[in-house]
Amino acid sequence: MKFTNVQTVKIIAFLLLALVVTQALFTILYVAEINPSRQLFWGLEGLLFTILAAFAGAAMVQAKNHYVGWSAIAFSAVFNVVQVSIGATMFVPFREVASQVEALGAAAGAVVAFSFMIYYAAKFLLGFAALIFGVSKINGSAKVLGGLTASVGIVAMFANAILITFGRNSFLPSAVAGVSGVLATLLLAFCLLSIIRED
Repeated sequence: MKFTNVQTVKIIAFLLLALVVTQALFTILYVAEINPSRQLFWGLEGLLFTILAAFAGAAMVQAKNHYVGWSAIAFSAVFNVVQVSIGATMFVPFREVASQVEALGAAAGAVVAFSFMIYYAAKFLLGFAALIFGVSKINGSAKVLGGLTASVGIVAMFANAILITFGRNSFLPSAVAGVSGVLATLLLAFCLLSIIRED
């Protein structure tokens, strides 16, 4: 099976959009206290991120430029596969054990903190990719889209860098890092679709 560079970029853009939809939907249901199935959402995200890693890796090899941007997308996908795998397979067992053995509460907390550390690293990389492709669009035909994407990418990088450095209980709410990362992902997808239209 052969994929052209344009097809690869288009698939990456649609995968990013699908991930934005799943993350936004999960958050809306969680805030509304509907208690969505974490296994379903995280399992679906794990699948999408796995496919994204393959196509972003291919784009990195096929591309004539923006190698670091493609690398950032590919490694963010790998990090996210690890992160959602931890959440889907380890959160519940550790929580149940900690509820029975109080001494294991710290271990359960460490698993959650480890998962979030990877989550912030993945969002940082997506913000970095948004910055790279956004700057490219500023210098091209879509200056407004490029400027907005680069700006949100910087915010996502800064917010997630703070939480990576100081931990998720630092002075910056974790939601700021998550929301800015999702917005950066959305705008990154639009930038990639704009690149396809130009091609």
